[in-house]
Amino acid sequence: MARDQIDMTPLTSRDELVAWIADGVKPRSDFRIGTEHEKTPFTLDGHEPVPYAGARGIGALLEGMKLLLGWEPIMERGNIIGLYDVTGGGAISLEPGGQFELSGAPLETVHQTQAELMAHLAQVREVATPLGIGFLGLGMTPSWSRAQIPVMPKGRYKIMTNYMPKVGKYGIDMMYRTCTVQTNLDFSSESDMVKKLRVSLALQPVATALFANSPFTEGKPNGFLSFRSEIWRDTDNARAGMLPWAFESGMGFERWVDYALDVPMYFVKRGDDYIDVSGSSFRDFFAGKNPKLPGERPTLSDWANHLSTIFPEVRLKRYLEMRGADGVPWERLPALPAFWVGLLYDEVSLDAAWDLAKSWTAHDRQALRDDVPRFGFKARIKDRYLFEIARECVRLAHDGLRRRGHIDHLGRDESRHLEPLERTIDCGHTPAEEMLDKFKGAWNGSVEPAYTEYAF
Repeated sequence: MARDQIDMTPLTSRDELVAWIADGVKPRSDFRIGTEHEKTPFTLDGHEPVPYAGARGIGALLEGMKLLLGWEPIMERGNIIGLYDVTGGGAISLEPGGQFELSGAPLETVHQTQAELMAHLAQVREVATPLGIGFLGLGMTPSWSRAQIPVMPKGRYKIMTNYMPKVGKYGIDMMYRTCTVQTNLDFSSESDMVKKLRVSLALQPVATALFANSPFTEGKPNGFLSFRSEIWRDTDNARAGMLPWAFESGMGFERWVDYALDVPMYFVKRGDDYIDVSGSSFRDFFAGKNPKLPGERPTLSDWANHLSTIFPEVRLKRYLEMRGADGVPWERLPALPAFWVGLLYDEVSLDAAWDLAKSWTAHDRQALRDDVPRFGFKARIKDRYLFEIARECVRLAHDGLRRRGHIDHLGRDESRHLEPLERTIDCGHTPAEEMLDKFKGAWNGSVEPAYTEYAF
């Protein structure tokens, strides 16, 4: 979640960086599920972007949520930019274009994830509807230009906005026009982390296809099923991608630290100030050689903040973050944690998932990653369509969730949350293809109906 960490202990050795990540190791009995989702606010009247300021703006929405929930505000230079639950329940934060993110609490079951989501959406609706604000469940804004989208008053985003055009074609689109749903999961040892990282990296394109939901740009089909996923191919390749080295021998916490040390930084936070250090490495900062902070050494907060600005398909912090899925409507959101929990938290399914992917080379994995935004299930790896692999993965996730045996009040296990994905497999079309069919048919070539049909 995008809340900046506060721990001003100066770092003295690389071992401390490794230890900070290794601190995430937990016994299996303590494994939790974290779900984060972003949604695009729009004016109910006119389907325009929602500005930050004003009586019906994003700031007013956050103030209303603060009153309703009793959560603590996160302030920056006098502006409310987020909220968090002091009891550890979760947090709400703003993405650069006002996308509203819930960072859920660490929960034990997918049933609890769904309950958390339903409560959050009811609360948001209660505050947003009187303000004339709705929320859209798509991977990318379907009708707005870059120029139309307001900028949220967060210092880190100003630095990123200036830096992005220097390192890729689509960084501004990623920041201001996209939404994702993300699942965060635990590991029980270094080797467990490596196994889960490899399986989830290799199979991330499966989630991209199952959740592909961004086929429109500025009111027209953009030629992709997940344009959000395409955007990540040319946002900032020094901090994104499929991490081929994670499949080499010697992978572990130290290897991740060495990678992160060389990823260019964006900012250093000191008090309320964001210092623009974009393009310089954490390694140089660690050696006291940052040109903006000469002689100064980084703190644990600087390290935690830096790790949160690395954007590969799967990210390691003190847990693993699955980053390949488009934002989707509410009924599909719990399917993402269900999918990854079923695959990664059940040993039998985890082994079977690795069997699916272990013969793939780095070239195979990259080619699949490159093809999936455009072709979805029709992308191929070796001699197989991704659709076959997706069908197999959904079955493995289903079996894994059944074996977990977490039963809800009606006696159903967590596999019920996979139903939207099972319907997708049954019909053979990604969500984006279903939406494109509507665009060509019932929607009469307009994306406006999306603001009703795909709203929260």
